[in-house]
Amino acid sequence: MTLHPIPAFSDNYIWVLHHAGQAWAVDPGDAAPVLAYLAEHQLQLQGILLTHHHADHVGGVQELREATGAAVYGPAFETLPEPVQRLGGGDSVTLLGHRFDVLDVPGHTSGHIAYHCADWDAAPLLFCGDTLFSGGCGRIFEGTPAQMLASLDELAALPDTTRVCCTHEYTLSNLRFALAVEPGNTDLVAYEQTCQQLRAADQPTLPSTLGLERRINPFLRSRLADVVASVQQQAPDTPASDEVAVFAALREWKNNFR
Repeated sequence: MTLHPIPAFSDNYIWVLHHAGQAWAVDPGDAAPVLAYLAEHQLQLQGILLTHHHADHVGGVQELREATGAAVYGPAFETLPEPVQRLGGGDSVTLLGHRFDVLDVPGHTSGHIAYHCADWDAAPLLFCGDTLFSGGCGRIFEGTPAQMLASLDELAALPDTTRVCCTHEYTLSNLRFALAVEPGNTDLVAYEQTCQQLRAADQPTLPSTLGLERRINPFLRSRLADVVASVQQQAPDTPASDEVAVFAALREWKNNFR
């Protein structure tokens, strides 16, 4: 089994899974790099998974479908390039002999979904779109802070070994913010050094793992006393007892962080 991130645009990744000449693509915002990869590796695209409706995730769907005949799966309640087989929480899709369960993770968009496989090539696998990033989370465009916090809680409950395949190379910028929130987090300091080395070698920082993200990602740690204290330094009126208010203030801090 092969799992490969194809770079697209300035910082997107289009994830491709393939085995025995058959392939699936996740969130193909651009068809050209996917078609080039398929040709280079002599692969037939069987299907496409979509997590949400943003153009940098769906822009290549129509061209790929016309070129390959691939089936397209996506969230039940978002505007997508039809035809799409619609999915929501509790549904599943089987690809390359493996079952991927669908999770509803609204927040970034109102109908955002994720795909989780409990056992892909000896470890769990998660395609989470723009909900969870390494060291960060997506902006809240259509949902609410309460929805995003609940969505991250659902993802964080998956096993430590789950590989986190998000769709942007935002890791270093996220870690700069995370270090502002938790400057004394030694796991975070070490991870930033590792990621700097990877990027210097033009290598992706992804996939991450959920075990690592729980140790370094402030958006999965927003209930911890040190994180709450940092948030209150930035937004003194934030009540420490209101976990949604703390999370919302943390996200707002990140929105304006330079």
